[in-house]
Amino acid sequence: MSDRATVWHVYILRCVDSTLYTGVTTRVADRVAAHNAGRGAKYTRGRLPVELVYEERIGDRGDALSREAQIKRLSAIEKRRLVAEG
Repeated sequence: MSDRATVWHVYILRCVDSTLYTGVTTRVADRVAAHNAGRGAKYTRGRLPVELVYEERIGDRGDALSREAQIKRLSAIEKRRLVAEG
C-alpha cells in the first residue's frame, strides 16, 4: 500500500506518571500494545502502563509528522486541554 493510500494518526498516551507522550502511526491499537509491551519509545518504557487518551486521523505521513511536531510544542496545560476537548 502506498503512503498516499495509508491513513496516518497522531496519538497521545497518558503514562503511569501522568505525563503525556505524542506519536504517529498507521495502526493505533497495535502501536499502543507495542508501547505497553515495552517495544515503544524509550520515553514510555519506563512509564508503563500507558493509556490512549487522544487520537487524530491525519491524511498522510508528512501531515501527521507536522501535526505531531505542533502538538509537541504545546505546553503541558495546552496538551491536557487538547485531550480534554477530544
